[in-house]
Amino acid sequence: MESQILFEPEVAEFEVADPADAWTQAGFSVDLGGVSSGGGAAAVCWVGGVGIRLVGRDRGTGIVGWSLRGLPPDGSVHDLDGIPTTNAGEVPPTATGHPNGVTAIDHVVLLSPDLDRTVETLAAIGVNPRRERDTHLGGRPMRQIFFRLGEVIVEVVGSPESATEGPSTLWGMTFTVVDIDATAAYFGDRTAPVKEAVQPGRRITTLRHREFGMSVPTALISTPARR
Repeated sequence: MESQILFEPEVAEFEVADPADAWTQAGFSVDLGGVSSGGGAAAVCWVGGVGIRLVGRDRGTGIVGWSLRGLPPDGSVHDLDGIPTTNAGEVPPTATGHPNGVTAIDHVVLLSPDLDRTVETLAAIGVNPRRERDTHLGGRPMRQIFFRLGEVIVEVVGSPESATEGPSTLWGMTFTVVDIDATAAYFGDRTAPVKEAVQPGRRITTLRHREFGMSVPTALISTPARR
């Protein structure tokens, strides 16, 4: 008898190969004595109910893995389409505010070399697409497929016309902020000019993340427009 998926998995934590002070300099509050979803001590930046565990440069750069709740309890899932994946424990988030005005992770971008393979991999753990959008990047057709894993939207991006070998990667994060103009003023010339976002009624800016020593491409977006 096949096992049934009781509920969709959700993101508990991202692992980021940055030093804690890089994120502190960018206006994030970091708990240097935090507890990760794996149960060990860690430098953790809590954004809403999602942890960002800052593991330092020994692991490389960028987003190097994630922890999910709702995976099969037998520990059989170790990666999702090439992304290192662990089964999260029940660690309650530490409520915190951030000087830069960030309140939540709006979405994370997942770069896929094979969209069909990535969609099938996510479907196997009970995560199905909510919508998709065709666009162009550098004159090439691209497809965005959107999934929700708890608080976080995962935007899968890849070519609709071709597939290649290799793993998918978690590439960049977009954070929701209370006041986009106040956040832009906080960063000064370390953000791009605020502009209209693709999402109707929202505005966005990108952070010059490397100037803080961060290795994750980072954008900041206003709260969703009220309907």
